[in-house]
Amino acid sequence: MSSTPPWNVRRLPAAEGRVFLVTGGNAGIGYFVAEQLSATGATVVLGSRSPARAEAAADAIRARVAGARVRAVRLDLADLSTLATSVESLEVDRLDAVVHNAGVALDHPPRRETADGHELMFGTNHLGHFALTRWLMPLLAAAPAARVVTMGSFAAKSERLDPDDLQSREDYRPKRTYGRSKLAQMYFGVELDRRLRAAGSTVASVVAHPGGALDSLTPSRPPIHVRTAGARLGSAPAALLVQGKDAGAWPAVRAVLDPAVRGGQLWGPRVFGLRGEPRLEPVWDHLADPALAARLWGASCELTGGDVLTRTPGSR
Repeated sequence: MSSTPPWNVRRLPAAEGRVFLVTGGNAGIGYFVAEQLSATGATVVLGSRSPARAEAAADAIRARVAGARVRAVRLDLADLSTLATSVESLEVDRLDAVVHNAGVALDHPPRRETADGHELMFGTNHLGHFALTRWLMPLLAAAPAARVVTMGSFAAKSERLDPDDLQSREDYRPKRTYGRSKLAQMYFGVELDRRLRAAGSTVASVVAHPGGALDSLTPSRPPIHVRTAGARLGSAPAALLVQGKDAGAWPAVRAVLDPAVRGGQLWGPRVFGLRGEPRLEPVWDHLADPALAARLWGASCELTGGDVLTRTPGSR
């Protein structure tokens, strides 16, 4: 399916002088995206709403990656009014890539809302990244060929958006609402690239998903994650179908670094979309709906107070 050259997940191309932002880089898949990108010599910024956790993650990366250039900024995607300040705190004149990885997943009711009154998962996972991209766009445009990499979810493959109930006011089921929030993110990633191409931008937007990534199959990174011997033994059968979060990071890392990756593409694990090295996938049929994507874009502009590609001074 892919005409890209051979890719070695354990021998990544050098990226000295480049700057990458990973949202939610303090834990889970985001941590491993940051760790792997740090090994390329790039400067990696961890965006997290918990400065203490982000600093712990940065220390863990430094302990494993000699000479790692990693630092943290406070980033709360559930509070849109704080995003401009977070972007200013990056203190860079350009950004070569952002990985939209941070997310909230609730397992049980009740329905919760962000500081802006949006359903928590949709508001954080989708709207927060939508608004963040608006503030980041000048920095991305200043780089020679920047990328916006949106981390979707295999859980979104079986979901469909309800454009009349994006906030899950009528139908709130936590797992479904989570899946739909990730689907909204993926629609955003595809539609963003369509609009960037129409605008003649040098920025590309790529979508990735981690497949099936379990804590129990993830190698220890104390104090970020500690896998017990019992968890390792108990998860052995699952390794036939899914993988750890370290491997779940591979598609996003390739989407950032591989010069053969193109905007509008979808990258995921090679084996049934659940495990294995990253490969180019066909864009899922329900993601290739420009009318629904445009409707979601319009609603997102209204809910966040502006368009990603037309940020004006003084806008929220």
